[in-house]
Amino acid sequence: MQLKQRREFLVGHLYYGTTPEPVRIPDRLLAHIKVVVATKLRRGESFTISWTHVDGTPGRSTLWLQPAIPLRFVFESAEPEQLHSPTLKDMADMANSSAGLIVALDVEIPSETATQPARTSAPASRRTTLRSAA
Repeated sequence: MQLKQRREFLVGHLYYGTTPEPVRIPDRLLAHIKVVVATKLRRGESFTISWTHVDGTPGRSTLWLQPAIPLRFVFESAEPEQLHSPTLKDMADMANSSAGLIVALDVEIPSETATQPARTSAPASRRTTLRSAA
């Protein structure tokens, strides 16, 4: 339990372009952002990501993300975060909009197990696919 509480406060860094100063983002949120950003950039799709400052600095920031600009994600934790599928879908939908991806740096993303019942086996459609491939 103590480890789980500590993980909630781990803060990663997003390095953008040649700017030496990173954007500080909680590891859990950064993991979700990484998946959405990597998916869009892999497809060659440019978009914006925006957030309101939470470090005492007034205002908000927006970055234009496109494949030619260097981007690096650095996580404080060595362990990968478990991703929450509904959050990923919401973020991907938002990134595809004209407003771009807007994130709240202080958002709490639920765990996947909190929103879905545990499965003991693959869904029937997947089992069929796996059998067909064998």
